[in-house]
Amino acid sequence: MIPLADINRQDKEIKSEIELEIKRVLESGWFILGKELENFEKEFAEYCGKKFGVGVGNGTDAIFLALKSFNIGIDDEVISVANTAIPTISAIVATGAKPVLVDCGEDYLIDVEKIEEKITPKTKAIIPVHLYGQVCDMKKIFEIAKKYNLEVIEDCAQAHGAELEGKKTPIGKIGCFSFYPSKNLGAYGDGGMIITDDEKLNEKLKLLRNYGQAGVYSSTIAGYNSRLDEIQCAILRTKLKHLDKGNEQRIKIAEEYNRKLNCEKPKIKQNAKHIFHLYVIRNKERNHLAEYLKQKGITTKIHYPIPIHLQKGFEFLGNVVGDFPNSEKLSEEILSLPMFPGLTSEEIEMVCKEINEFVKSQN
Repeated sequence: MIPLADINRQDKEIKSEIELEIKRVLESGWFILGKELENFEKEFAEYCGKKFGVGVGNGTDAIFLALKSFNIGIDDEVISVANTAIPTISAIVATGAKPVLVDCGEDYLIDVEKIEEKITPKTKAIIPVHLYGQVCDMKKIFEIAKKYNLEVIEDCAQAHGAELEGKKTPIGKIGCFSFYPSKNLGAYGDGGMIITDDEKLNEKLKLLRNYGQAGVYSSTIAGYNSRLDEIQCAILRTKLKHLDKGNEQRIKIAEEYNRKLNCEKPKIKQNAKHIFHLYVIRNKERNHLAEYLKQKGITTKIHYPIPIHLQKGFEFLGNVVGDFPNSEKLSEEILSLPMFPGLTSEEIEMVCKEINEFVKSQN
């Protein structure tokens, strides 16, 4: 069976190094808000080309706390895209604000031409999602945000090391990352981080993640409990050193798919570095293709099968079928193929051969 992802295979070369780092933290006896966190925050911020990092419990918390740092909540509106993972929108809802959705374009990213029509006096922020490892049209988004005095919080959960015109995400002043195990930079559990260049935001976010405490048992603002633990930081510090190498392997795998597949492939921006957290194709008989590949021993997945506006949990938003036609069409056609460092040329060849056979049978 060819897996969609294989973390054991991916981390095989550095497994012993990671185990030593875990042992070192265990022997230190310090597990929360220690030197490992401080060092990882600094190192990952520097990797992103920014000044500050704030480690938190997970990527959803990162977006939630970023919103709270701008005092966004009840009676506010936050614009995002309809074809994203549920956590992006759940984080908005958790603040008490209302998510306002926008359709995506053919590149799977938020359609910047449709943002302005959704802006109201209640709109406070835009959350563009750098989906699958490709960066949104941030120049246009920043222009809109400046025009209407809105904050921009980038969802970078699938974009560790992705670039736009040579600049790594986040492109603007604040971005949110997830370190879920399957990410390009993944922990061995949950984890997240907020990256920013703004010193005041950094200070506020560090209060918000730890009960609002500036000192021991001394709360200066109402805060929360969302902290990235020392063991995960030690793991992530080790894996960060190998992130670029892993991303380059993903890009080479994508290039091989691009050369060999006879189907609708990802649309890649010319001025961006797509780091292929996922490699997503399209086919009108997607469900049949997925079943066909399963029978051939090839694992695939759909990211994502139900657009946000058609999720039962978000019925309260008041959207209906037809509101976001591109997102709806994509949800019926997209299929994620095996993609991870360590995927062999033989496996790629088999995936391409079987997909091409299926496509040929459709003609």
